[in-house]
Amino acid sequence: MDKLAARMDERRRTVDGARVTVAELADAEPLSELPALPFAAELVVEGTVTPQGLVAFEGNFYSVPPGLPGARVGVIHRLGEDTVSIATASRAVIARHRLAPRGAGQTVSDRAPCKSKVRRPPSEAALAEAERLREQRASGSTAERVVIDLSHYAAVADRLRHVPPPKEEENEE
Repeated sequence: MDKLAARMDERRRTVDGARVTVAELADAEPLSELPALPFAAELVVEGTVTPQGLVAFEGNFYSVPPGLPGARVGVIHRLGEDTVSIATASRAVIARHRLAPRGAGQTVSDRAPCKSKVRRPPSEAALAEAERLREQRASGSTAERVVIDLSHYAAVADRLRHVPPPKEEENEE
């Protein structure tokens, strides 16, 4: 009850043998000191790692180490801090990133972004080699082509199809 409401209630009550009002009790109540630091509250959101190694959290994507697509992880944000941690089910932290603004659509990674591919036309030497290979393929006879004989594999597969099932061992009593 706040002090204003307590002041409105002027009824007397007996507390520890003394007759007092609620307002008198509130005035006499000692208050604790404010803590130096706020309580460390955490927001934990469960997520799934995408095939690209990313986890969605509050409209952004945060990277995790490779090899975890499909894994269930927890995204942990300690309120008041500017970092976000990504942990396994056993709370082992596997990544820590700066917190991106909520809903910004950013992809946050601890690795440098991939360099974009520079598309260069093939050199004169590459074009000449490609032309040489095309001419060789066109002028080559059928005898020069590689032929793979699959008749051996077909014979083995046919034998395996006709093998009788293994006999069950008779129990000797």
